[in-house]
Amino acid sequence: MDVDRPEVRTQAGVLRGEAGKAGTAVFRGIPFAEPPVGALRFGAPRPPRGWDGVREATAFGTPPPQSAAFGMDALAPPDTDDGDWLTLNVWTPDPGPGAGLPVMVWLLGGAYVIGMSGLPEYDGGRLAAEGVVLVTLNYRLGIEGFAQIEGAPANRGLLDQVAALAWVRDNIRAFGGDPDRVTVFGESAGAGSLAALLSMPRAAGLFRRAVTQSVPGPFLSAPLAADIAGEFAAELGLRPTADDLATVAPGLLPAAADAVGARMERYTHRWGVLAHTAIPLAPVVDGDVLPRAPWEALAAGAARDVELVAGHTRDEYRLFMALDGTLGEGLTEDRATAALRTFSPGTGGSGGEGGSGGSGGEEAYRKAFPGLDAAGLYELVHSDWLFRMPTLHLAEAQLAGGGRAHVYELVWEAPGMGGLLGACHGLDVPLVFGNLRGGLPAVLFGEAPPDAAEELSALFRAAWTGFAAGEGPGWPAYDVDRRPVRLFDTRPTVTAYPEEVSRELWREHVFGALPLLEPGV
Repeated sequence: MDVDRPEVRTQAGVLRGEAGKAGTAVFRGIPFAEPPVGALRFGAPRPPRGWDGVREATAFGTPPPQSAAFGMDALAPPDTDDGDWLTLNVWTPDPGPGAGLPVMVWLLGGAYVIGMSGLPEYDGGRLAAEGVVLVTLNYRLGIEGFAQIEGAPANRGLLDQVAALAWVRDNIRAFGGDPDRVTVFGESAGAGSLAALLSMPRAAGLFRRAVTQSVPGPFLSAPLAADIAGEFAAELGLRPTADDLATVAPGLLPAAADAVGARMERYTHRWGVLAHTAIPLAPVVDGDVLPRAPWEALAAGAARDVELVAGHTRDEYRLFMALDGTLGEGLTEDRATAALRTFSPGTGGSGGEGGSGGSGGEEAYRKAFPGLDAAGLYELVHSDWLFRMPTLHLAEAQLAGGGRAHVYELVWEAPGMGGLLGACHGLDVPLVFGNLRGGLPAVLFGEAPPDAAEELSALFRAAWTGFAAGEGPGWPAYDVDRRPVRLFDTRPTVTAYPEEVSRELWREHVFGALPLLEPGV
């Protein structure tokens, strides 16, 4: 085989890739489903068509339409409406059908509205060089992928991910991978997607191991998702049906979701706690594609045969405070009080009257953390509600269902921005991939990443690839008595779960599908 222009034969046809980093081969822009446009718009993914001859696989596929958040819409090309979004990329150290290497499939994050596999921070060369076949992919986002639309299946973005995993099952052996040793890993919305996949009958048997990095708590009930979709459609003067929305070019839909996201607080009487966020889209517990919320499904044993690693960063919400200008600027007691009353655990199960813990929840936090000022309480309750406690509860649900889980927390502080970001949300992504320069990594690490970052990245890569290989991540499994947790720092340690006070505050809370409090008019 030509090492500079390697070729592999898939079920659909022959692909020609190119040499990647560290002796790997990379194949980009491989279709795993038909473009979901025209008659296939808002439908479940269809298998890709085959081709004759050799297909060049050296360029990333077209990214799906993007929200304007963080300027991501500018990174999507003008021809994004062509619909050729459902593609994946493969890095392999040994593109031969007999290699039998473990496989790792990455689900990117981005609040279910942004993300593209061609970003430099997702380059899989360094991970693949550790002895795994690495797969990244695009899936439908925003209204195209997650809005609850009449006449369309729910959770189309999740169905895209299932289609990609089915492609891996059927084709990855040609790239040197073992289809019986597939590990899926994802962060933020990617971790939320993975939590859903662990719960979905359609995904059963497609992967053996899972790594959920910062699982977000919001999952939507079908009535709530339908009400939100009604607002998206109204923004365009349409009904929330597949027929109506199909009259709008895909590239124009994200602006409608952005407009609703910008005025979320107007809907507190209808959407409850979700309206206090800027997150109008999330997986929908529709009873079919996603029968139950992940925490309920795992506790009932839905994923007991899947080995799980679940973890979060210590300072999850600090990144968002930096983005909205509240980090380091001081916060009023009124804002802290409002956040505590909105996001602290109450007695309303998966949200009750908006998920508010009320004054009782506020008092519990203030009593449990007497040394924190307003800004500290504001950050902590957001971190707990949005990522830390949903992640911990997912691991505990896996144990309750008869499965096995390993838990970690990233505590190393990013040196960028003078250290203000701490161990923030997303810090683990460049560390896991080993891509520490340029773009977002430069914000986190500075233009010249310190040696400590490289050392920590090596620890993450060894843990994740060791887990994928079936050797375990390198620390004991979690149990409800000792609660051993790996703390990722330059000198990693294993200790009892360090956020014990938060764990106790949230012990009785049940994460689930957020309800619709009052239908729209």
